[in-house]
Amino acid sequence: MKYDAPLQDMQFLLAEFIGMEQIRSLPGHEDFDEDLAAAILEEAGKFASNVLLPINQTGDQHGAVHENGEVSTPPGFKEAYTQFIENGWTGIDSNPEHGGQGLPKVLHVLIDEMLGATNLAFKLYAELSRGAYHLLENTASAEIREKYLPNMVAGTWSGTMCLTEPHCGTDLGLLNTKAVAADDGAYKITGSKIFITSGDHDLTENILHLVIARIEGAPAGTRGISLFLVPKFLVNDDGSIGERNGVVTASIEHKMGIKGSATCALNFDDATGYLIGEENRGLAAMFKMMNLERMTVAMQGLGLADIAYQNALAYALDRRQSKAPPPRPDDGKAADPIVYQPEVKRQLLKIRAQVEGARALAAYSVLHVDIMERAEDATVAADAGHLVALMTPVMKSFFSDLGMEATLSAQQLYGGHGYIAEHGMEQFVRDCRITPLYEGTNEVQALDLVSRKLTGATGEFTDRFLAEWLAYAEEQGASDVVAAIERVIEATAWIRERHETDEAAVRGVATHFLRLFALAIIGCMWVRMKATASDKDGSFHAAKKKMALFYVKQILPETESLLATITGGQAALANFEVADFGE
Repeated sequence: MKYDAPLQDMQFLLAEFIGMEQIRSLPGHEDFDEDLAAAILEEAGKFASNVLLPINQTGDQHGAVHENGEVSTPPGFKEAYTQFIENGWTGIDSNPEHGGQGLPKVLHVLIDEMLGATNLAFKLYAELSRGAYHLLENTASAEIREKYLPNMVAGTWSGTMCLTEPHCGTDLGLLNTKAVAADDGAYKITGSKIFITSGDHDLTENILHLVIARIEGAPAGTRGISLFLVPKFLVNDDGSIGERNGVVTASIEHKMGIKGSATCALNFDDATGYLIGEENRGLAAMFKMMNLERMTVAMQGLGLADIAYQNALAYALDRRQSKAPPPRPDDGKAADPIVYQPEVKRQLLKIRAQVEGARALAAYSVLHVDIMERAEDATVAADAGHLVALMTPVMKSFFSDLGMEATLSAQQLYGGHGYIAEHGMEQFVRDCRITPLYEGTNEVQALDLVSRKLTGATGEFTDRFLAEWLAYAEEQGASDVVAAIERVIEATAWIRERHETDEAAVRGVATHFLRLFALAIIGCMWVRMKATASDKDGSFHAAKKKMALFYVKQILPETESLLATITGGQAALANFEVADFGE
């Protein structure tokens, strides 16, 4: 198993595709430059390749272990985590007031990809901490921030997100966990949560659980949900660790993949919790963390797609089977490397074109997170917020689907060798399988896109967004991409016509629409990348131009069939009734 961090591509995205001047124009990022970005990305690549990748299969084979009420991580994870926090990776984009480095989130998202590619199970122990940190930074009181956030940035304390209960997942309004006000201003939390990523482990001194619960007398449904900080160990007034709180790990899940990550069932029994934000506004606060995590999950899928591609390419260059059609190597060998077989070449290029296009979309989208948070012009910040809202479900769903498609395709190129554990390909498939499922299934993401992002203020922004990219593609003479955007516009109109009158029709096309939208927008990314590379010399930029052509001729045509299914296939779905499935 190998991994070469895609540093040149990442640096191209920051320095040329986006342009450092866009990042440096934001308050707080004036000193960010190409040299600093390159140095950080290079060190992240080394850590991912040299520290995380070697313990990836060990973590899968050993798994997290729950014994005597305690959870232990696989061999090598503690040592790797010590290096992780000593090198400062937990505070890349955190506020310097809490000990963070305050670097752009567009840089962090590229680091995220490398960590997820090489050891997703390990990465998950720090991943939720970052989301919990940003939620608390934006929502918690000054007292909570001062008391808890520096240790989160340092990595000595970690965080979780506790939403799901045994009887409710996506429909959080059904939750049963309750909160009772205590005399000291805190609350007593009682209930059970399941599927809690990094809910317990031995890597940090304390674990800070962000728990949604219903205060006694609160309204039913999502309108009555509040958010609480429930530490594993209570924290004394001087910041030291106090007594154990009423949080118990009931079990850990035995899973298909990410086995080194402890996915826990937690019981809260009169546990002390502290209200975060306003009563009955907990879900709105939690969505700040959930949306960040959805973009992070997108990068998990992208990272696994890339490492699967890299290993499949290495195998295809080495594995010899049969003679390939011309042009083929003239080396006198009885068989040629399988990379010369057109079908193998096509499969590899299909992964690469989508990976590089998706990485560009990630950089473009997360740049707008930075703009949303830092721009001084309120209108610019608001538009950036609309773009981020639009792209969050698209990235989460398309990138995680790409991860599954790419890992399976890469495994296929190995033949029987891909099915056995030796080469690690089957682990990539198993580890990636969670990404379309958690942080809101991809079907839920698609419903969010068609139900919320095509209407209201975000809908108005979507129209402007599509019109601007359409004009750009026309200006660049990219007729294939122009046609793809026009299909998105037509499908959008079709959905809006039925939005109020035929909910079943809208929901029935949601997944198709999200894929249509994603393929077209990634086509726009390729138009821009090709334009960026057009006046540059060298093999890297030449390959970019070739990959742009491959994408629009081999992948983008799918948008035509997707539009036909959206606008012409609904009757076939509606005519088949539930009773027709039989008993």
